[in-house]
Amino acid sequence: MNTTIETLLAHRSVRHFTEEKLTDEQIETIVACAQMASTSSFIQAYSIIGVKNPDTKARLAQLAGNQPYVEANGHFFVFCADLHRHETAGEMEQTNVSPSLESTEKFLVAAVDAALAAQNASIAAESMGLGICYIGGLRNNIEEVGEVLGLPDRVVPLFGLAVGEPAQETAVKPRLPLSNVYHQEKYEKNHDLFKKGLDEYNSTISAYYSGRTGGKRTDRWTEQMSGMLKEPKRMHMKPYLEKKGFMKS
Repeated sequence: MNTTIETLLAHRSVRHFTEEKLTDEQIETIVACAQMASTSSFIQAYSIIGVKNPDTKARLAQLAGNQPYVEANGHFFVFCADLHRHETAGEMEQTNVSPSLESTEKFLVAAVDAALAAQNASIAAESMGLGICYIGGLRNNIEEVGEVLGLPDRVVPLFGLAVGEPAQETAVKPRLPLSNVYHQEKYEKNHDLFKKGLDEYNSTISAYYSGRTGGKRTDRWTEQMSGMLKEPKRMHMKPYLEKKGFMKS
């Protein structure tokens, strides 16, 4: 096993950071690594906003649901789907690219590109001994987040990435069994086998939570997911995306 695989398999979300700030060199290296991620047709349909200002971080923490680690970290990155520069490219070449930019396909391309870039950034940060935590809570109040960051049309904030020196060690959270995730040749449709894997995973996760909380928490994964999904959330996303020039077709 090489060091890259060891880094990947040791991933855990870090929510408590020291007061140590990332250096400019660390930030630039993380962003450079993000830029080397694969990108659909070389479109590079994302931008990264780096946030150092304590007041801005405090406001983003509030908008993300009062998550303290959005404010207290070594550096905060916001990954955005960005087709604004592509609109500019069309203007420069006197080409109408709006119908393409407004398609659902191009939003998917931008979202995937941003996610790939962010994962490269995360692996780079973890390889430096830093900890990371993805922040999807920015979408709780996505319009206000966009205003705080001064985002133009065709740019939307997808998620944040808190990075910094871990203040404490945390355990690696067990993932779904391979049989529930990896299918050979065709999707496995044996429902009994599928549920058997989930039952086993429920036991694993329940034991993980119990050990982590001294028995105060023992919820199962299927219980956790069902509770989370029983009510739709962030239903403001579709009209906001359309307002920003995405997913009109």
